[in-house]
Amino acid sequence: MVLRKAGPAAAAAGVVGFGFIGLVTMGTYAASGTPQQSANRSALSPGTVPAAYQEPIQRWGGLCPEISAPMLAAQLYQESGFDPRARSGVGAQGMAQFMPGTWTEYATDGSGDGRADVWDPLDAIASAATYDCAIAKRIAKVPGDPQANMLAAYNAGEGAVERYNGVPPYKETQGYVRNIQAMARSFTAPTAPVEASSQAAAAIYFAQTKLGTPYLWGGEGLPSQNGRFDCSGLTQAAFASVGITLPRVANDQWYAGPHPSRDQLRPGDLVFWATDLGDPRSIHHVGIYVGGGYMINAPHTGAVIRYDRIDTREYIGATRVTSDGAQALPTRNNDGAVNAPSRPGGTQPTTPAASQGGAPAPPARAVAAAPPAQAGPSPAGPGR
Repeated sequence: MVLRKAGPAAAAAGVVGFGFIGLVTMGTYAASGTPQQSANRSALSPGTVPAAYQEPIQRWGGLCPEISAPMLAAQLYQESGFDPRARSGVGAQGMAQFMPGTWTEYATDGSGDGRADVWDPLDAIASAATYDCAIAKRIAKVPGDPQANMLAAYNAGEGAVERYNGVPPYKETQGYVRNIQAMARSFTAPTAPVEASSQAAAAIYFAQTKLGTPYLWGGEGLPSQNGRFDCSGLTQAAFASVGITLPRVANDQWYAGPHPSRDQLRPGDLVFWATDLGDPRSIHHVGIYVGGGYMINAPHTGAVIRYDRIDTREYIGATRVTSDGAQALPTRNNDGAVNAPSRPGGTQPTTPAASQGGAPAPPARAVAAAPPAQAGPSPAGPGR
C-alpha cells in the first residue's frame, strides 16, 4: 500500500501534462507424466508467476497441444491465487484445488522426490496439467476449439461437451471458458506492442479530480469516508468511472490485462510496486500512469493523492487494463482467499445460459468441477 520510494513531485504537473496529451494522442498428457513438446509454447509474461513456479508452469504447460503455460497459470491463479496451502470448505486441496478422489487418479510427481503430494506446489502444477491433458485426449473428437472444449469439460464434464459437440450452453461453463482464456492473455509475454486503451483518458481524468484528497487506508471514496481513497481504491474507482470493474486489492488488479514493457507505457496503464520483484503476491502499491515517467497515486497515510515518479527500486511492471481481463479476475471471500470457479473432482455446475428459454441443466458426471464456492483461508492480497 505504501509507496516506499516515491520521487519528488515538484513540477510534475507540467511534465505530466505534456506526457499525457502527447501519449494519449498517439493512441490511447503423456502416460509417463513427462511433458512432451507442444505446439503451443507461449512464454509467460515476466512477473506474473512467482519465480519458484515459473519454470515448472512453463514446462508442464507444454504437456499437450491443448494447453499452454499462460493458460495453466491462469487456471492455477483462478483456483487458489498460487496458494499451495489453499483448502476449500468442500474439501478441495492445494494450489490446483483437487478433490481427494480426483487427486488419487491424476496425482503426478512434479518435484521428483518419488511421491505426489497435493500440498507440494510442484506436484500440483504437474497434476493440473496431467488432468487437463487427460480430459483433452478423451474429448479429442469433439469439433471446435480443442482448448475451449477441454476447459468446458473441466468445468461441466466430458459428457456435456460430447452431447453438445462443443462448449455446452451453460452460463457458468461459458463464463469459465471465456475467463480462463481472457486471463491467459494477462500471463502471456507480449510479442508485439500492446494495444492502446480507449478508456485511458477518462480514467486519468477521474484520478486528476481527486488530486489533493487525503489518503485513507481502506478508502474507496465513500461519503462515509469523506471521499478519501487508498491506492487500489483510487484505481478501482477510476476504472469504475469508465465501466470497468476492478478487484479491490492491487495484486489482483495486476492481472486485469496484458503487461506492456517500460518503454511501451501509455497513459492510463496501471503501474505496480512489490517487495519481491520475483513474486507478484508481494505487490503492495498501484498507481495510474499519466506519462513522462509520472503517475497519479494515493501513496500512504499522511499524504494526499498526488503525482509521483514511477522509476523506483520496487517497480515491478504495468498492466493495460481491458474489460475482458478485468471481468475474468476471480473474487475473494472475507478472509482474502480466492473463490475458485471450478475444482477437479467436484460436482457439476448448475446455472444454464439464459437463451431460448434456458438450456437444460448440465448432466451429472463422475469427474467434474465444483461450482463457485468459498475457498479456505489464504493470505489476503497486500497493496490496498
